[in-house]
Parts: sequence; structure tokens; C-alpha cells
Amino acid sequence: MKTITIEGQLRTELGKKATRQLRSQELVPGVIYGGAQEVNFSAPAKAFKNLVYTPQFQLAEVKVDGKSYTCILKDLQFDKVSDHLIHVDLLELVEDKKVIADLPLKFNGVAAGVKEGGKLVTKMKTLKVKTLPKYLKENIEVDINDLKLNENIRVEDVKADNMEIMNSPRIPIASVVLTRQLKQEEAAGGGTAAPAATPAQTPTAKAAAPAAEKAPAKKK
Repeated sequence: MKTITIEGQLRTELGKKATRQLRSQELVPGVIYGGAQEVNFSAPAKAFKNLVYTPQFQLAEVKVDGKSYTCILKDLQFDKVSDHLIHVDLLELVEDKKVIADLPLKFNGVAAGVKEGGKLVTKMKTLKVKTLPKYLKENIEVDINDLKLNENIRVEDVKADNMEIMNSPRIPIASVVLTRQLKQEEAAGGGTAAPAATPAQTPTAKAAAPAAEKAPAKKK
């Protein structure tokens, strides 16, 4: 699994004033929790770029005050006006302590329904799992080859060894739906055509009939 290394500095002063001072220097305050002790640190904003601005699940190796902490990203805060990163929460991984993480889904294969002209719709990008750190991985693979038209793959269908999936089991994560073209083809080929209207049943004939009845007879 990919690991991002972050060189940080221990924060000795806390509070709003100290935080504002750090941000004025383009430093982002952060906290590492979950281990033996909570660690408050700061690091350059650019050091978090590859960890924050990506859909990939990655580890962070944070080096602070001569110590190294293996972590996963847990929470972020952005400035409401500038949208700049202003705070990071990291969870330290402890060998025998389970963690909860959001792992990306990776769909493998080509759905049978897509081969028939349908369209694959992915409804979830990640699954929330609970597991030991040693079982964490970049993604959870899902085989979609047998997914047919108008069928779903649900959370309960996903196999993730050594992990407890926290999402509701009946939630669909992917489906194959009919495309507009396929719907039109089905309507043209499989539907029952409506019977052709007789002249007396056509709107024009119905509208013309009363007019004909009211017209005066011609004198001979």
C-alpha cells in the first residue's frame, strides 16, 4: 500500500492565537490520536497534498520530534472562504487494535448486462470497514462479470476477508440499467402494438360527425 511521508513539527503552544500564527506561515495544524498519547503537530500545507487530494486510500508516515507514526486520515477541515486546508486529524495504527476506515471499491470485469447494451451505474465508491491494521488495503475488489440487466450488486454480495463491513447489507453498490436506445428497441420489438384506429374512431372523424349532422339538407 502506498505511504505518504510527512515531516512535521511538535506543537508546544495550542489555542486560537498559536493556530492563526501557524496558518499565516502556510503550516497546517494537526493531531494524531489513537495511540499511547495524543500528538499535536504542524506541517507545511503542501506536505498533505498527496494524502488529501486523492480518492486513493493511503497510509501516512508522520515524523515528529524524532518519532514516526503510521496513520490513516480521519478528518479534514477547510476554510469556508478560501477552501484552504486548515486542520488534519490522523489516527495512529496500533497492531492489535481494530480501526474503522473507508476503503475504495474497485469493479473488475465487464458486466453481462453491459454486453447486452445496458449501462453500468456505480452507486457507492467506498465501503466502511472495521479491521486490524495489517488487513488494510488500497481497495476492495468486486467482480461484476455476472451482473445482468436490471440487476444489482449489494453490500451483502461483497467479499472482504478479515473485515467487518459496516454499511447496511441491502444497499446497492452497482447496477446495470437499460439505456434509452435499448428501451426503444424493446418497445419496438417486444411490445404489443396498439390496434389501428378506424376512421370513425379517429379524432378528426369524431369532430367532423356533429358538423355533418347539423348541416341543412340541400333543396331539390
